[in-house]
Amino acid sequence: MQLSTYILKTYFKTKGKNVQKIINEPYRCQEKCLHFLLRAAKHTAWGQEHQYNKLSSYEDFREKIPINTYQSLYPYIERSIKGERNVLWRGKTRMFSKSSGTSGSKSKIIPVTIESLIECNYRGGKDSLSLYVQNRPDTRLFTGKTLSLTGSLHKSDINTKAICGDVSAIIIKYIPDWANKFRTPPKNIALLPNWNEKLDSYAQFTKQQNITAIAGVPSWILLILKRIMEIEKIDSINEVWPNLELFMHGGVNFTPYYPIYNSITSNNLLWYWQIYNASEGYFATQDMPDREDMLLLLNNNVFYEFIPLSDFINNKLETIDIRNVKTDINYVLLVSTNAGLWRYIIGDVIRFTSTDPYRIIITGRTTHYINAFGEELIIDNAEKALAVACQKTNATVIEYTAAPIFLKNNEQAAHEWYIEFKNPPDNLNEFTTILDHELMKVNSDYEAKRSFDILLQKPIIHTVPQGTFLQWMTLKGKLGGQHKVIRLSNNRTIIEEIKKIIE
Repeated sequence: MQLSTYILKTYFKTKGKNVQKIINEPYRCQEKCLHFLLRAAKHTAWGQEHQYNKLSSYEDFREKIPINTYQSLYPYIERSIKGERNVLWRGKTRMFSKSSGTSGSKSKIIPVTIESLIECNYRGGKDSLSLYVQNRPDTRLFTGKTLSLTGSLHKSDINTKAICGDVSAIIIKYIPDWANKFRTPPKNIALLPNWNEKLDSYAQFTKQQNITAIAGVPSWILLILKRIMEIEKIDSINEVWPNLELFMHGGVNFTPYYPIYNSITSNNLLWYWQIYNASEGYFATQDMPDREDMLLLLNNNVFYEFIPLSDFINNKLETIDIRNVKTDINYVLLVSTNAGLWRYIIGDVIRFTSTDPYRIIITGRTTHYINAFGEELIIDNAEKALAVACQKTNATVIEYTAAPIFLKNNEQAAHEWYIEFKNPPDNLNEFTTILDHELMKVNSDYEAKRSFDILLQKPIIHTVPQGTFLQWMTLKGKLGGQHKVIRLSNNRTIIEEIKKIIE
């Protein structure tokens, strides 16, 4: 074994101490985190305005500090972008992540501090690798390199000294030298702004290297792998990378992508490892290979709060902390961080699968659901139903979006789906029937609205040519990086834009 490989494996085994604190002392981790954040920010403009020096408990924090959206925090973020010191967090903030959210929404500019980068993003990455090494002691991960897909960076229009871009690009730009030696491609390729140029450069450079791991959003990584396979005229990516053993993925539900990735890999070495690395912070990581949920990282200077989704939809905004969450309830996630986000609604919906330790799955977005008729259909429902429909009809879904459709004077209604298949079902009507039945199984509100076709009719599904959603994202200027398709929407904007492309 190479000395560097031995040193890194040993190093990541020792990093398990942070994870053990999360598992053994979850309440203490979060209590210490909140106290640190309040103490560190008490002299900032925000801290003085909200009298942080008088806050001593979570109850004080919850009672006296408002819940925030991007709109409510933006005036402070703008002051930070302009170069003002000590606004939301101590010191000067020079980095800002461009939150992709989804491809149809306007980007948000989220502050990133040196402290949050080191203590949240990099520490979260170390936690993920530590857990992976513990679960796979025979790993040869460090004998090769990790292909990491990143976005790009640019100077802010408000202040040329401020750096903006995808959080993945910020992480790579400032990654420690020792870690940079184990990733590829070099920064001059990784940070290219033009996606088409980047795609070809990634493929041409990395196809010649010993890749043992890949990291990124599944949909965009897939384009790189397919490009390499086209260049080399091969059917399996393992013909180029025989030692590939790990895919760290996040950003979207991976379930629809399993069949696609399994079809282009030819060995049984590859492990899929889910992470939750958002623009606002590195929040969770898979901790066991046979589970698809993720361990919530409670010791990375992020304080978490939660609002039941049903309450949030009804504008009842009462939060709870980690001590009071329950399993099998959908929660809207709020964070307070050492980047200066305070009781911030990040837009994700999660559900706890376990409270000992605290494990979660991402079930949707606060703005991405269909509730036009009281059905409260969330992304998790759609993904589960699609998985069964695909399995039973031997279909494979690449991308999809769905929205409500109103018929005669709103007397009848349905959900309209546009689906891009890699392998379409032989019988689309059968696929639709199975999808409909599975949605009723996983969502009682949907089932009630579908009863006897009185209110909600059977879904209407349209198939679109391969490449349709990529064309749509190109038109929206959302190629590459962490950009994702809006899966569910209460309005028909996305649906109508897709219709125009295929007409």
